[in-house]
Amino acid sequence: MKKIKNSHKKSFIKKIFIKVCRFLGYEIIDQSNYDVPTMGKALDASLSVPGKKSINIPLGETEITSRIKSIKILFRSCTSELIMDQSKQRLFNKKKSEYTFRSLNSILKSLEFAQKKFKNVDFEIIVTDSNSPNNDVDKLKSILKNFNIKNRLQIINLSDFKNEIRGEYSEAKMSNMANFYNSLLIAKKENSDLFYFVEDDYIHSLETITEMLFFYEKFSSIFNTKPVLLPSDYPYLYTKNNKTKIYLGENRHWRLVDESLVTFLMDKDLILQNFNNLKTMGIKWEDPWEKPLHEIYNKHPCLSPIPSLAYHCANINSVFGLSPNIKWKSVWDENEIN
Repeated sequence: MKKIKNSHKKSFIKKIFIKVCRFLGYEIIDQSNYDVPTMGKALDASLSVPGKKSINIPLGETEITSRIKSIKILFRSCTSELIMDQSKQRLFNKKKSEYTFRSLNSILKSLEFAQKKFKNVDFEIIVTDSNSPNNDVDKLKSILKNFNIKNRLQIINLSDFKNEIRGEYSEAKMSNMANFYNSLLIAKKENSDLFYFVEDDYIHSLETITEMLFFYEKFSSIFNTKPVLLPSDYPYLYTKNNKTKIYLGENRHWRLVDESLVTFLMDKDLILQNFNNLKTMGIKWEDPWEKPLHEIYNKHPCLSPIPSLAYHCANINSVFGLSPNIKWKSVWDENEIN
């Protein structure tokens, strides 16, 4: 009987202690039960609180001083070109529109998932389309309507950019350059903490946006600098022997890199600081087209996730294509549009 009374007493004291810690904003760990009683979560659950603190066991807590309030996704679509100026097939050998539709569907799923976690963040997606047939544009509108995410769709008139673009290029290159330039102009004009520039052939896993936001807040709070984030762990990174650095995110590690394609997350101030340099990608094509981005990465940290959060649906042999060690076929199948 005495043991039972002592047990009840300890349980009561523990509950009071947990309530006091929760009220004061402290977290406690119960290693015997592998949980965090103040949060009611297991140790291997996501413990971070958006905009307030990043928690990794056993490293502890980081106060978030760089809070994200808004993010706009700039999704650049064009369903009329398979692989720009190439005759190669993409992974799965589908029409280009299939990659566009599934990419859009996957990022909208990821946005809805993130919206539940980051409840104080304003999310919006802007689809900017160039050269897609009307029936494909209607399909894009239909996909957007399926999700509770603020959205817009803008049709780009290539003739509006012909006086800006220098030189003679294929229609595919003209479309790509104009669409990116237009996205830059949106980012320059509109207000948002972050802009995520996305090509229409990246299939995103459900947790992509959530993980990117968690890591962005943590990294910028610790180092007092704004990183550029990529969603993909590109294969080329495993063909080099370059020195790098690895950082811990919420559920991924993040690697310092110096190259990317033109899918990246960047904050408004960094875009404005480098606008004229980035603008050259919209008015003149030079190989590599991404060179202005790479120059930014020499001054500001650019990081990609390990393992990958999204994969680029390029040809199977591309060093910027299929990210390793992920079962991407299931992610592809989950985003089929009926």
